[in-house]
Amino acid sequence: MFRLLGILVFVLDIIAIVSILKSSADGTTKILWMLLVILLPFIGMILYFAMGPGRRSVV
Repeated sequence: MFRLLGILVFVLDIIAIVSILKSSADGTTKILWMLLVILLPFIGMILYFAMGPGRRSVV
């Protein structure tokens, strides 16, 4: 069960990193987002998909 969850988080992290690299953000922002996703895989991925560069404003 935990192995499947780990694989899922890994795949979603790879998708997040590819999305970061394709974004129109500047280099520093990309590096910071990638560090967050790599160092905190689950939380970083959720934060990126919720508030990363190119996301629409909620307000």
